[in-house]
Amino acid sequence: MYPVSASNITVAYHRKPVLQNVSFEAPEGNLIGIVGPNGAGKSTLIKSILGLVPKASGNVTIFNQPYKKQRQLIGYVPQRGSVDWDFPTNALDVVLMGRYGKIGMFKRPKKTDINKAMHCLEQVGMERYADRQISQLSGGQQQRVFLARALAQDASVYFMDEPFVGVDAATERAIITLLTSLKAQGKTVLVVHHDLQTVEDYFDWVMLLNIRKIAFGPTGDVFTKDNLQKTYGGRLSFLDQDQKGVSPLA
Repeated sequence: MYPVSASNITVAYHRKPVLQNVSFEAPEGNLIGIVGPNGAGKSTLIKSILGLVPKASGNVTIFNQPYKKQRQLIGYVPQRGSVDWDFPTNALDVVLMGRYGKIGMFKRPKKTDINKAMHCLEQVGMERYADRQISQLSGGQQQRVFLARALAQDASVYFMDEPFVGVDAATERAIITLLTSLKAQGKTVLVVHHDLQTVEDYFDWVMLLNIRKIAFGPTGDVFTKDNLQKTYGGRLSFLDQDQKGVSPLA
């Protein structure tokens, strides 16, 4: 059984395909990067798996069962720009939202839930800000709170949509530490990622995507110059040997 198995996922907006026949099976206990140019369908792929956007065709299973039966196994960190940060709530309450799948939408959280939420805030270095309104937090702090909310779900599979965008170096290190910890616990984490220079350092497996799946597999096998050229075309610059990695051209 694979944590995530997707078969022939196609998504279209106004009859224009933004994902076309994407299939893959995510191996358990790995950090998996989803990489491609702007408009490649990376975020759409995650949202289609989670049922947040309609699929024109295709099928998704989580541990061999339909997604709707396995929602409690999923943790999700959306793009920071898609969140209403002016919503009047504090950091602790945001993290407690991750417990609703355990306690029910209309039940009050128990002390054990509050303790769990506080522990999750501690894991991302945000326990001191539990009572702080989320609108008063920096971008990196807001991202850490949403990571804590995902942790509070006690999920087996995590989807993270551009978690490194707009964060400071300290938050980026905190995210990597957290991802490594989740992997050590046998969790599977799929991350939409934009920085090609860190792909080899951060991920065990990688998917190269540009509307279609270009390649998917262990990073050492897939993250090659040939595959990157197929994914990015002429929008790619390869650095010399004294500079690590590759970068998309502006």
